[in-house]
Amino acid sequence: MILKIYSLQEGDILKKLERSFYERATLEVARDLLGKYMVHETNDGRTVGKIVEVEAYVGSIDAACHAYNNKYTNRTKVMFGKGGYAYVYLIYGMHYCMNIVTNQETYPEAVLIRALEPIEGLEIMEKRRRTESIFNLCSGPGKLCQAMGITKLQNEMDLCGESMFLLHGETIMPEDIATTPRINIDYAREAREYPWRFIIKDNPFVSKGK
Repeated sequence: MILKIYSLQEGDILKKLERSFYERATLEVARDLLGKYMVHETNDGRTVGKIVEVEAYVGSIDAACHAYNNKYTNRTKVMFGKGGYAYVYLIYGMHYCMNIVTNQETYPEAVLIRALEPIEGLEIMEKRRRTESIFNLCSGPGKLCQAMGITKLQNEMDLCGESMFLLHGETIMPEDIATTPRINIDYAREAREYPWRFIIKDNPFVSKGK
């Protein structure tokens, strides 16, 4: 399926990702998400951002994950379903975080989208974020949700649908990907050191974490 994004070139870059992309091993999906284009269609208009930073979370073995030890709650239930759905939650009572459910059913795993490079709909993003600094629009999980208009209303949304979805975007070569421990999970014991944060090297739009 080819979708028209007027400010982008046509071709493979505009092919929507299918369910099979998400229903793979989470660490593999996390790396492959770099360079993909996230699209959100709202009443305000369309916003598009290139994924430049992610973190993987593997519930069964990951003390930093909400579904650690396969913990099933009303909040985490979406993680136990099919890959390719949105898991959106609120932190600090004010910031939303956008995650993509990965792997197969009964495996509670997801990838947190930590930063985007704005591609389209910058005026909409600027209005939502109340800033004209392009580098401050989507450089963090809460920022990108605000810029892209993502709230709890998008929780459990099918990313193979028509409102919010991912396009193939750009292929990032392995040598252009850096791995580090994840950010702000000091509570997670040994999981603090898992190298499950992936970023596009030298990209100026990544978050300002360590």
